[in-house]
Amino acid sequence: MSNLKSPFPIYNPVSRRSLLRSASAGFGYVALAGLLSASAPTAYGLTADPTNPLAPKQPNFKPKAKRIIFLFMEGAMSGLDTFEYKTELQKSNGKSAPGGGLLNPSKFQFKQYGQTGSWFSELMPNIAKHADDLCWLRGLHTDTPAHPQAVVQLHTGSANAALTRPSMGSWLLYGLGTENQDLPGYVVINPTPNFGGAANYGSAFLPAYYQGTSVSDQGFMPNVQAASPHALEIEQLDLIQTRNHELASSDGAPDVVEGVIKSYELGFRMQDKVPELLDITKEPQKVLDAYGIKPGLEGSFARQCLTARRLSEAGVRFVEIRQPGWDHHTNLHKGLISQTSMVDQPTSALLADLGQRGLLDDTLVIFGSEFGRLPAAQGNDDGRDHNITGYSMFLAGAGIKKGFSYGATDELGINAVDGRMHINDLHATLLALMGLDHERLTYRYAGRDFRLTDVAGIVQKDIFA
Repeated sequence: MSNLKSPFPIYNPVSRRSLLRSASAGFGYVALAGLLSASAPTAYGLTADPTNPLAPKQPNFKPKAKRIIFLFMEGAMSGLDTFEYKTELQKSNGKSAPGGGLLNPSKFQFKQYGQTGSWFSELMPNIAKHADDLCWLRGLHTDTPAHPQAVVQLHTGSANAALTRPSMGSWLLYGLGTENQDLPGYVVINPTPNFGGAANYGSAFLPAYYQGTSVSDQGFMPNVQAASPHALEIEQLDLIQTRNHELASSDGAPDVVEGVIKSYELGFRMQDKVPELLDITKEPQKVLDAYGIKPGLEGSFARQCLTARRLSEAGVRFVEIRQPGWDHHTNLHKGLISQTSMVDQPTSALLADLGQRGLLDDTLVIFGSEFGRLPAAQGNDDGRDHNITGYSMFLAGAGIKKGFSYGATDELGINAVDGRMHINDLHATLLALMGLDHERLTYRYAGRDFRLTDVAGIVQKDIFA
């Protein structure tokens, strides 16, 4: 294990009064305690404040987007039943499918929308209203059909569970810093323990202050509210931070101490800002109605979408929201009706709301899963198995062509045959939209330079506006 220190300057001992203004309520401490010491990162980017690694940094080139909202459909939704209409599949009910099984056409009605004539099933009538604003990636493929590895690969660029890599949000925060110094730059709403859990939004060997911050779908962020009376809390934090600074200044101090210090500082500032920001009840009733806000599980995704808009508007660099429950090996028909009823209206409302506020001009929205579903029936003819060789996502907002479709799968929706994009290509393209060169965004760890795209990745500029 390397003991090299981070090039980011360690804060000098400060007065008790200034420390009181910058201490926090323990945000992120548990996660930080388990991280390994990392090698010094490669010099990267220019920051307005060299003493603050979270300060905004200059990108490699002019960005087309300033922030990202990722709507992750966890479990692999079936594009063949939502927005991938395949005429040949609809005519081939019961015929033998390549690779085994019998072909199973969608039971849902499809029609075309907008001037682009994009196909949507009856499950997505609200998202369909944005047909001419979407950019489709229809030739995606990935490496593994196992959910845990595929989800981790989508988030970190690597399916190798033996060496956890930093998540895409952490790489963006490392490369660009954050716009609002009183808020975390990377937030994950409704994180689940499924399919890799915290590895999907962790910073791995990047400094700990680049990891994602979790928020529940009820707007709860752990460790932000003070647990003690204010005066007592100040004394406690003063003591903790003083000891942290002493440890950070000592010979051989582990790098994670700096992450602890930064997280405490950020957490203290967040006490004033975050509770109000996460309180969506302050929104006008017409906004709540547009998103379909309701209590309980059925309103979870709607609450997440509105929270994501509020966070993005406040300057959070990367927000991910999660909707689990798309793993339909059985009960496909009823399962999709249930899932899309929770997702369709809020997604449409988020796109409309961002547009009305002028945020869609510099915010990139991503909607998709870790892989797709096969056209063959599974089980009792009401399920679909995993498909990693050809599936779709859509983008909306900053930097991309509107009403555009890139790539395609074959006539049955099995294999990507045109405009093929591997996950490494997707990551390279998303970084480029944010103004980052994926080959230059590196971090030295364990004797080699790592990057989100490993040794691959091609930027697909055909989708750029």
